[in-house]
Amino acid sequence: MKLRAIMLGALAALGLGGTAAAQDKPIELRLSHWVPPSHPLQKAMEDWGASIEKASGGSIKYKVFPAQQLGKAFDHYDMARDGIADVTYINPGYQPGRFPVIGAGELPFLIADAKGGSQALDAWYRKYAAAEMKDVKFCLGFVHDPGAIHSRTKKVMVPGDIKGMKIRPAHATIAAFVTQLGGTNVQAGAPEVRDVLEKGVADAVTFPWGSVPLFGIDKVVKYHMDVPLYVTTFAWVMNKSRYDSMSVAQKKVIDEHCTNEWALKVAAPWADFEAAGRGKIKAEAGHEVYGVSAEQLAEWRKAAEPLHKNWADGVRKVRLDPDAVFKELQESLTKYKAAY
Repeated sequence: MKLRAIMLGALAALGLGGTAAAQDKPIELRLSHWVPPSHPLQKAMEDWGASIEKASGGSIKYKVFPAQQLGKAFDHYDMARDGIADVTYINPGYQPGRFPVIGAGELPFLIADAKGGSQALDAWYRKYAAAEMKDVKFCLGFVHDPGAIHSRTKKVMVPGDIKGMKIRPAHATIAAFVTQLGGTNVQAGAPEVRDVLEKGVADAVTFPWGSVPLFGIDKVVKYHMDVPLYVTTFAWVMNKSRYDSMSVAQKKVIDEHCTNEWALKVAAPWADFEAAGRGKIKAEAGHEVYGVSAEQLAEWRKAAEPLHKNWADGVRKVRLDPDAVFKELQESLTKYKAAY
């Protein structure tokens, strides 16, 4: 009788497990981003959502909202925090000073490869995300392929050429660089860049290559400095309440899709897309893609040195040792073969 009771208990437990999974409350996640539906990120989000739906046995469904449908690019972190969307794509550098640690990834001449760089950034930042992005559940981090300066008015060869120019910066670090060099920053989300250039509100933009034609910026710029100046850090973050409302099984599915492996899956197609943009622009009539000399590149590197101090000062304000934090990032970049 005792053996029979044990066996029945075991069977009941197995049955209960299956029933609990089957009875998980159906959820539809609102996934929000701010780039066009034609952007590689759209498919990346769709593939991520489809994988979650399959792994959850259909209990977690998804819908992607592209092109700022649910809110402006600058607002996507707060949209996840406030539940306007469940998962959002954020550019931490859109809000200067708010996320000082991850800002290390924005420093010029640091990351040379988007694929390894995404894995390196994601692996390094997980240690700090819970504190720096405490309002949300951090899912994964990544970077785009190195971007450059694209100008409407003149060739930019040396740092001194920035003086007097109006430039739309990629993020807070590049904005500080522009100011330091005597330029003026023009703030605009990626979808608004063509408009501010076309109207003459901005003279130039820092942008990755493939996105220049994607956003129609190739119609209003002519000169392209072929130097891997910077990358931009990004993250996918999730509304905490939404995550907390899930069953244990559903949370496990989400956790298994918020990994370093998924950071690479998200970044890789976009990296290839951006890298291919250089050739497309070179093939377009009326565009000049040019390099700089070794001496000019050294001048750019020297000019960028104060940005590291600015970053370090911001990290000290949150009571972290910037030397230790940066050393960890460098080690991660070396591990993933992505250092400049």
